[in-house]
Amino acid sequence: RQNGCGSSVTEMADTLNFSLVSPERELYSGDVDQVNIPGTEGDLGIMPNHSPLMAAIRTGMITVIENGAETKFFVQGGFADVTPNGLTVLAEQAVAFDALDKGAVEAQIAAVEVSLPNLTGDAALAAHQNLDGLRAVING
Repeated sequence: RQNGCGSSVTEMADTLNFSLVSPERELYSGDVDQVNIPGTEGDLGIMPNHSPLMAAIRTGMITVIENGAETKFFVQGGFADVTPNGLTVLAEQAVAFDALDKGAVEAQIAAVEVSLPNLTGDAALAAHQNLDGLRAVING
């Protein structure tokens, strides 16, 4: 393709190839507009042509945006890998938000709250991140 000055223009992808995989199965695969991920270092919004990166995932919601519609998945742990071919999320645990057992999430919250006083350092940080993610899912 040529731009108005006669030099070539690189084609940019309009969609992002996204795959969400848990140990049990692939939960999502397709071309999407954007995926929002809860990273351990902060939330990530991944769109087509994003720079390559790998990030650890914390407990929370992955939001997939496709043609203006949102699909949500609850995740706990794993990694997000952005390559020139797209985005793959390898989650330790993942479930469609609509299928989430909120009673089980509330039980996890109670268990983490009981363990917190005995944790220090990185273990305490991980527990607090897990707790924040669990509470956000229940409350919002």
